[in-house]
Amino acid sequence: MSVFRPFQFISKLDIEARALDIWLKMAESDSQPELPVDASIIAEFLDLDIVWDNIPEDEEGAIAARILPLEKLIEINENIPQLRGGFGESTIAHEIGHWVLHIDTKKVESYIRLKSRGVDVRVKPFLCRSSNLARIEWQAQYFAGCLLMPQHILTELQQNKDLTKWQHLYKMAEELGVTISNLTTRLQDLGWISLDAQTRKIYLRNQ
Repeated sequence: MSVFRPFQFISKLDIEARALDIWLKMAESDSQPELPVDASIIAEFLDLDIVWDNIPEDEEGAIAARILPLEKLIEINENIPQLRGGFGESTIAHEIGHWVLHIDTKKVESYIRLKSRGVDVRVKPFLCRSSNLARIEWQAQYFAGCLLMPQHILTELQQNKDLTKWQHLYKMAEELGVTISNLTTRLQDLGWISLDAQTRKIYLRNQ
């Protein structure tokens, strides 16, 4: 049995809206995330558990994380050090993106009910590989940026800051609990800045 949705195009605007919808629902329940953002709290709000565990390689190589849908469990490979720290928050948010965008949660609930009545329901885990450049991985990563760095929060944090100065960007990244790479990617996606890859000079764009 499968609970995975077939791939479909999802616009950036739609992905951003789905991420913001989680913030709004959390605000309505008086559990809006505080800065720096703890992605595990967002996962908990969505009734998802997070564990760091040893995930062995399979025939296709290393597995960065996997989702066990019927257990509502996200496992992150503790043997990949680069997934820790700010990247850890991004990794959790990335997996939340897969849950929201690529897993049919209505089917999950239906199968959980069947299993609770003794029906032998088996669902394969959703595997996420750090080297995978598939389109669903891009969608989940874009969702992660939107979830950890909502536009309204960035608008507040940029007050009295110069986005062309690295020290100001590092301060924002620290306040958000993300890596500087996460932040600059997000600001470029929003069209707020452009970054010269060779000189590392930052240019302000129209907001």
